[in-house]
Amino acid sequence: MLRRLYDWTMAKAAHPHAEWWLAFFAFAESSFFPIPPHPLLGLMCLAEPNKAIRFGIICTVASVLGGLFGYAIGYFLYEAVGQALLALLGLSQSFPVAACYLREYDVEVIVIAGTTPVPFKLLTITAGFIEMALLPFILASIAGRGLIFMTVGILFRLFGRPIKAFIDKYLGLLTGLFVVLVIGGFIAFTQIDRGASGEVQDKCEAATTVQRG
Repeated sequence: MLRRLYDWTMAKAAHPHAEWWLAFFAFAESSFFPIPPHPLLGLMCLAEPNKAIRFGIICTVASVLGGLFGYAIGYFLYEAVGQALLALLGLSQSFPVAACYLREYDVEVIVIAGTTPVPFKLLTITAGFIEMALLPFILASIAGRGLIFMTVGILFRLFGRPIKAFIDKYLGLLTGLFVVLVIGGFIAFTQIDRGASGEVQDKCEAATTVQRG
C-alpha cells in the first residue's frame, strides 16, 4: 500500500501543474489545511532534482503567504472562523499553550515551529489573535520556513540521485522516522528554551484561556 502510494505521488510530482499544487499545499497548510507540503516537496525534488531549489523557493514563499492568511484569520476572524477551524483540526487545547509561549518567547517560537512538523497554522492563527507585531512575525516565518524548505531543496539538488536510491530502498523506515520527527517537533515546541524557569513552563503548560492582544 505504502509503495503504491509512493509511486502514485512520484508520478503526480512530475505533473506539469505540480508546482501549483505544491504552492497550494504550502499556502493552505500554514493557515487552514491539515496536510503538510513536505512529502510533496520531497517527491518533486526526487522526480526533478535539477529544480529542487526552485521548488524550495516556491514552498517557502507560498508558506509565508499562507502564514499571513492564518495571521489574518486570527486577527480579524477568530470568533467567526478561527475558533471553529482549530476545533476541527483538534488544536483547541493547544491554542492557549501556543499563545502563552508566543507571548513569552515571541519570534523564537515561530522559527522553531517553522522548522519542525508542528502544525504551523496553530502558530499563525494564534499570532494574529494575540496581535503579535507583524514585521517580526513575517521575518521569523521566512527564517523558519525558508530554513526547512530550502535545506530540502539544496540537499536534493546536490545529492538527488543517491537520495532517491536510498528512499527507494528504505521507504518504510523513513516513513517511521518522519512520524518520530512529528513527535519530536511537539516536544521541541514545549521545550523552546531549556534555560527557561520552571515557573514559565508550568504557566504555559497549564494555560487554558487566552486574552486578545
